[in-house]
Amino acid sequence: MSRLIAALLVLFALPASAKAPKLTLFISVDAMGSDVLLRNRPRLTGGLGRLLSTGAYYPYARYAYAEARTAPGHATLATGANPWRHGIVDNDIYDRAAGQAVQVYTDPTHPVLNGETPPGSDTSPVNLMAETLADRLRVSTQGRGKVVALSYKSRAAIPLAGRQGQAWWFDESTGRMVTSTWYAKAEPAWMQAFNARKMPDAAFSKTWELLRPRAEYVGEDDRPMEPEAYGMGRVFPHELKGGLQAPGPASYRAFAVSGFSHDLLVQAAKAALEGEGLGKDDVPDILAVSFSGTDAVFHAFGPYSWEMQDTMLRLDVAMGELIAAAERAAGGKANLVIALSADHGGAEIPEAWAQAGVPAARLNPVEAAKGLAQELKAKFGVDVTVKLLELDVYLGGKALESGQVDAVAVRRAAAVWLAKQPYAVWAVAKDDLDTAPDQGGLMAAMRRGYYPVRSGDVLFMAKPFQVVSDYPRGTNHGTPYSYDTQVPVVFAGKGVKPGLFLEEINPVDVAPTLSALLEMGMPASAEGKPRVEALVK
Repeated sequence: MSRLIAALLVLFALPASAKAPKLTLFISVDAMGSDVLLRNRPRLTGGLGRLLSTGAYYPYARYAYAEARTAPGHATLATGANPWRHGIVDNDIYDRAAGQAVQVYTDPTHPVLNGETPPGSDTSPVNLMAETLADRLRVSTQGRGKVVALSYKSRAAIPLAGRQGQAWWFDESTGRMVTSTWYAKAEPAWMQAFNARKMPDAAFSKTWELLRPRAEYVGEDDRPMEPEAYGMGRVFPHELKGGLQAPGPASYRAFAVSGFSHDLLVQAAKAALEGEGLGKDDVPDILAVSFSGTDAVFHAFGPYSWEMQDTMLRLDVAMGELIAAAERAAGGKANLVIALSADHGGAEIPEAWAQAGVPAARLNPVEAAKGLAQELKAKFGVDVTVKLLELDVYLGGKALESGQVDAVAVRRAAAVWLAKQPYAVWAVAKDDLDTAPDQGGLMAAMRRGYYPVRSGDVLFMAKPFQVVSDYPRGTNHGTPYSYDTQVPVVFAGKGVKPGLFLEEINPVDVAPTLSALLEMGMPASAEGKPRVEALVK
């Protein structure tokens, strides 16, 4: 009898977290670097603000690879691995056979379901070389656990859904949420009903107004370095018609940039919760939502703009509605886990930095490629094609491909020339990636971001505050500097110990920590580890 009592005592002493949460809400906010969040946090009183106050909040997570971009960022969050393992090195890669850039998730064999598929566009996870959290959940539950991922961007939804979940993204040509034949053979009834609401069409006659009184916004609304993008103008209020007389692709693009974009994803998420019955049984499910509107605002208006301030305020409100819907679906907070992070941060508009005395400049990759091609022609006497995709340099041409010139010598000469340019810190041929000296501590980051075949023949690193962009306005991201790579991470809900954790962590820890909370194994190629200091023991 005493043994039975002892066994029961041990059983009841097991931690309350031994049962996995019914629902995991996995949130990514595109381009929400730590700096953006910290500057806006005092005004965040809605769902985002409450999440920071009640969760395990890490303000200083930092990606450990060189090119901070949307596709690799979401793949890293989803897999717990760096690009050298998951293979997603950038948003776009160069297809040497076709002689053109294509999106990294391109898959001609799986077109958009019931829609047009632009050539070379993202449609499936076939190029994702590592298991995701979503895939691990599906395997662990033997296909019973459900996963739905939603975003404006296919390159965000696809890695969050993995190979075995559902991925839905916004089609700017039609104003609808779409998927590909990889994920579905027919549009489910809940998505049909959601698309029938035509939210982007309903916003055509609206304007994006400031959510708060003008006195609450910092800086100037009208900055000359901001573009007049998508027919919206530079200052509030912003029209959303895109210069059209009736809803169409240009107005849908303006809608995607506006603060209203968050609402569409929240409503789609609520439709998915109900339509798929997420969180309704004891088998854990995942709902992943990547808010892309912040990135669209960032690129057009910059991280210090009134537009970014306002979109953060609107995101705060939208996230409150999303979290409340997830709590209801799971049957209460006790059955819900939330993770929040971002895929990257971003640089200020370089001209604004320069006005403030920062040594900033806009680096045009097209002009840089022309200069390198001229150098290689002079040195080797043959034409070499040069294509710069952010920090990856792809070399080609008949002389190089036929062996008329030594390819290794050409790559090394290209690296030497690039490293001497006023905008560069360092450059390295792929042949020397493992042996080159660690210039400025950057080589480790460049190695973690390199994947054979997809990465460039030469990798180069721009100096801090050099913004790589062939567009004369707005801004970009994609370097290893803190303004691009430093992002927040938050865990909240069942099994999480709230608190502020100021140590710097790596976003590869997100998927392993969620795996621990879900009481399952980690994704197969994960390099991160569970953040045990934030878990209830």
